[in-house]
Amino acid sequence: DVTEIEEKEAQAKQEEQIMKEQELSNLLHEKRYLKALGLAISLDRPHTVLMVVKAILKEADGRKHLEENIVRLRKDQKEAVLAFSVTWNTNSRNCHEAQAVIETLLKHEAPDDLLQYSGIKSAVESLLPYT
Repeated sequence: DVTEIEEKEAQAKQEEQIMKEQELSNLLHEKRYLKALGLAISLDRPHTVLMVVKAILKEADGRKHLEENIVRLRKDQKEAVLAFSVTWNTNSRNCHEAQAVIETLLKHEAPDDLLQYSGIKSAVESLLPYT
């Protein structure tokens, strides 16, 4: 009978999730946006990533800070942010944040590097009608 073991594993995962949520909340409160972005991306939370991007853009020199944070992300994190931006871009309330992220990626990534992103073709096809 492995029911008890599975329940303990599920409870441990749930506790870990709660801890990460609390850490994310603390990072946002402390305005440690790079770590907050990384954690929200690792949790696969597009809405939370959007909230972090909005918080960065509300700061003085928000665009500059957004660029600094996005440039410092790993390639897989940039791919995730690009995928999230495709979805955000379809909503007029979030399109400005999506465009800011896309602009940053286009300015700071070489075209050959962008072509290596997974799902770049479908992302561009999805962005074109709304951009």
